[in-house]
Amino acid sequence: MDPAASKTIPDLIRAAAREFGDRVAIEDGDVRLTFAELNDAVAEAARAFIAAGIEPGDRVAIWAPNLYEWVVAAAGLQTAGGVLVPLNTRFKGSEAGYVLKKSGARILVTVDEFLGTRYPDLLHAALGGPAPPRPVADLPALERIVLLRPSSEPNRNAGTIAWNDFLAAGSSTDQDTVDDRVARLSPDDTSDILFTSGTTGKPKGVVTCHGQNLRAFAVWSEVVGLREGDRYLVVNPFFHSFGYKAGWLASIMRGATILPQPVFDVPAVLERIGRDRVSMLPGPPALYQTILAHPDRDKHDLSSLRLAVTGAAAIPVELIHRMRDELGFETVITGYGLTECCGIVTMCRFDDDPETIATTSGRAIPGVEVRCVDPAGQEVPRGEPGEVVVRGYNVMKGYFDDPAATAETIDSEGWLHTGDVGVMDERGYLRITDRIKDMFIMGGFNCYPA
Repeated sequence: MDPAASKTIPDLIRAAAREFGDRVAIEDGDVRLTFAELNDAVAEAARAFIAAGIEPGDRVAIWAPNLYEWVVAAAGLQTAGGVLVPLNTRFKGSEAGYVLKKSGARILVTVDEFLGTRYPDLLHAALGGPAPPRPVADLPALERIVLLRPSSEPNRNAGTIAWNDFLAAGSSTDQDTVDDRVARLSPDDTSDILFTSGTTGKPKGVVTCHGQNLRAFAVWSEVVGLREGDRYLVVNPFFHSFGYKAGWLASIMRGATILPQPVFDVPAVLERIGRDRVSMLPGPPALYQTILAHPDRDKHDLSSLRLAVTGAAAIPVELIHRMRDELGFETVITGYGLTECCGIVTMCRFDDDPETIATTSGRAIPGVEVRCVDPAGQEVPRGEPGEVVVRGYNVMKGYFDDPAATAETIDSEGWLHTGDVGVMDERGYLRITDRIKDMFIMGGFNCYPA
């Protein structure tokens, strides 16, 4: 399947159903959905969002760990023409409330509880309890909370409904209405708003669109070598661009099976590799180092492993060698990205030598320009440090409802100023040396918190 032939994410999901049909798209516990069944589930969710009043361009938030329903809900709301707003599962109530209020989200899809935290209770504690018909007093735009896997019957009077009941209410929407929504979507329509922030200031919503995300992760999938039949353990959270775009979205593009992992836990990951025949395993260097050092490593079957995507400011070259020699990875890729660039800017290539993979973040992906510049915006000589700037199809449309911050970040010539200091060698390979802005490393990409 040619991902470039799809204009939008809903187009992609329909194309994947035609291309991959009965192949397994996602496995989560006892749930196994083929690509055809995933397409049907997404259409059902789209009908429910339309029945709930979601119009093209409306925002819908998801605040939940990696579950198959996360994918269905996200793709369903996008199929209805809505805009996905993922929330960090580590958010406190006030932090989630800020994003919900700033984005004007009309619906929140969440879980009753995760790791001992009850998300609806966090919101109520920070922003006031239910104020019928609104589910949260101080969120006037929020009309409904939809609970995935509720532990008890939700209080319908508080604007809260269980996921299955929400889906059932969509039966009043016919498929022609869904098809019309998909037909009206264009590559330039907004697909998602991922909120990102440093250590100071309020989070800013990064706006990206369907077409640029599909193009970026078609390239990413090609460079990594993700292919039909791969089994991809998605350890990175779905609220992050790497778990979402380089995770389940890339898997759908290539016909790979999505294996959501809700909690980062090395013993559980080791067990899943053998049981679920995992071939694609992204993660920070510590994941692979812990696996290599684990006393029970030899008791687990790791023979299915093929692809790894990792990274950090500095990775020992020896780790790359050991990942290939002892864990059996054919390909180990490192890269650099930020939410403002769809999560991807530079990548190493499969045939790069271990030292290049360990000590650089690779070179620009095709169709994207990357430079290191001085304070005046002039490109510095190769080998000299400068601010990393990026121009190309992967650059965000802007910060949501914040033209001043957008103008500060994207200059008049279209260059996005990352705030990161890097050195580019004669081959065009980038090494990040300093961080002007706050940034963390997840799954091989230096990504701003989202």
